[in-house]
Amino acid sequence: MSARGAWPARPAPRGESRGPAAPDRLESALLGRAALLSAVVALLGGCATATAPPAALPAPAAAWQAPLPHEGQLAQLQRWWQQFDDPLLPRLIADAQQAAPTVAAARARIEGARAARTAAGAALLPAVQASAQGQRGRSDLVSPLGSSAALGAQALWEVDLFGGRRAAAQAAQARLEGAEAAWHEARVSVAAEVAASYVALRACEAQLVQSRLDAASRAETARLTELSARAGFTAPANAALARASAAQGSVTLSQQRASCEGLVKSLVALTAADEPALRAELARGAAVLPRPAAIAVPAVPAAAIAQRPDVHAAALEVAASAADTAEADARRWPRITLAGQIGHARFEGGGLRTDGTVWSLGPLTVTLPVFDAGVRRADAAAARTRHEAARVAYAAALRGAVREVELALVALQSTAERNEDAVVAAEGFERSYRATESRHRGGLASLFELEDARRTAVAAQGALIELQRERVAAWVALYRALGGGWSTADAMVSGGWSTADAPTSLATR
Repeated sequence: MSARGAWPARPAPRGESRGPAAPDRLESALLGRAALLSAVVALLGGCATATAPPAALPAPAAAWQAPLPHEGQLAQLQRWWQQFDDPLLPRLIADAQQAAPTVAAARARIEGARAARTAAGAALLPAVQASAQGQRGRSDLVSPLGSSAALGAQALWEVDLFGGRRAAAQAAQARLEGAEAAWHEARVSVAAEVAASYVALRACEAQLVQSRLDAASRAETARLTELSARAGFTAPANAALARASAAQGSVTLSQQRASCEGLVKSLVALTAADEPALRAELARGAAVLPRPAAIAVPAVPAAAIAQRPDVHAAALEVAASAADTAEADARRWPRITLAGQIGHARFEGGGLRTDGTVWSLGPLTVTLPVFDAGVRRADAAAARTRHEAARVAYAAALRGAVREVELALVALQSTAERNEDAVVAAEGFERSYRATESRHRGGLASLFELEDARRTAVAAQGALIELQRERVAAWVALYRALGGGWSTADAMVSGGWSTADAPTSLATR
């Protein structure tokens, strides 16, 4: 700050009142400083260089290279979970999103990015501080005892001549939007993870039902064979084979039960639900796989990839890194700061009371980097390298998005092609097993034939259940690959939006 107009260090001499400067002197000072500022700005303006816009982002492929699914009534992704014929699944997803640490961390990153945006925006405006002070005493042996008080405000402003602070504000804004997109991505990921676990549990329960029936059938065959062997109608070797088959069925049943228990524990951990209450709800629809509605997939990849929040976040990082590059370049040029203060001071002592307004404008400081051993140049080069890395990451995100969508489409096509044959195989092998069992009871088929027919029928039923699980899982994978129906319109970047109060129209409902 300038020494002129500073707070009085000692009282004024008797008979002299310390008040505001004369109008002509004040006007001259202001005009002189304004002229100096204009001259410096005009001089340095010629050194400014326009920041080149970032290179065009890579464009996705023009069309899918995988078949599009077409079946049933197409559903919007934003309410896709409600299209399932299982009302428990949407509620489990909602509970998991409330309990997920990844969603909570993404929400915290939004708040951090919002604070960074506020700071970057504030840097474009003058910083103003208010101060108040009071003092009573005697500064020397001559001055009378007195009291002084002062109240004032100080301001400091850096002229953003080369756009560095504007670029920093743009980078902060882009990173805030990217953090909000990442929050949506975390919600989509949690929804897909819960759905996959839930579908796996229902498929496991269906396999468990088959395992129970198979184990009971093996045990009954072993009992009848043992009775026949004791009566001398069956060889002891056949009885041993029947006992071994029954034991194997019991082992398979125990393994399947343990797998289902593990999946229940996973759902408890994901949703933070009370386990007894969750088990009671799961028991109502046990062994029934949910059936989702078909998702409408556009014919052009760009329309679908635009729904992915992770791709949008990668594009925003490219923009933010470009702004970082502009900011780093601006730091290589001179900086101009302007300071000022204004206040009111009063002194009382020795029968004298003086008060008035004090002010100062300046100093106007021009900081010119002369020698820094290449630090600023290296920072600018590093920023350009980070920008190029962000561009490469964005291109990779585009390719990965197309790959994930196409893999899900391929899985859907494959399961659709195999479904009819799998149903025919399961029904045919089941009828064959029943016929062989009847022949075995009549003595027209050996135990070896019965066991071979049983293994084939059990394998066919298991394959059909696994195919159904794989198909639902492929729909879930497609939901995730399409970004859960999220769009940039859902990313509310206004300062008044709170992540704790997210809109209910989000795609992950």
